[in-house]
Amino acid sequence: MIAAAAPFLMFQGRCEEALTFYAAAVPGARIVTLDRKPDGQVAMARMAIAGLEIMANDSPPVHDFDFTPSTSTFLSVESADEVDALAAALAADGGSALMPAGDYGFSRRFAWVKDRFGPSWQINCP
Repeated sequence: MIAAAAPFLMFQGRCEEALTFYAAAVPGARIVTLDRKPDGQVAMARMAIAGLEIMANDSPPVHDFDFTPSTSTFLSVESADEVDALAAALAADGGSALMPAGDYGFSRRFAWVKDRFGPSWQINCP
């Protein structure tokens, strides 16, 4: 029997910086725990966003792969203005818009962005 399940984000040296950014950019998001290795990198961290626990760490080895937009965090918000604000905040400073905020026919307002750390976010106002 599975006791728990959570998305897991593996960074390569920028975990704490990314989680701090998410806690500032996403309303209500917070870092729950953050344990460091002796070298200062993140051994294990937990973040909460709208009741979802997300686990994260800094990978000890450097990998030839990074995040892919095919796996993203989906945020549902109450207004088109929130879509615009979150998309702008998350794509700032080196991020990018995969689908700029707009009406794509399946919601009032939708955006899909990749942040500067690599993870992607779908932001929807149904």
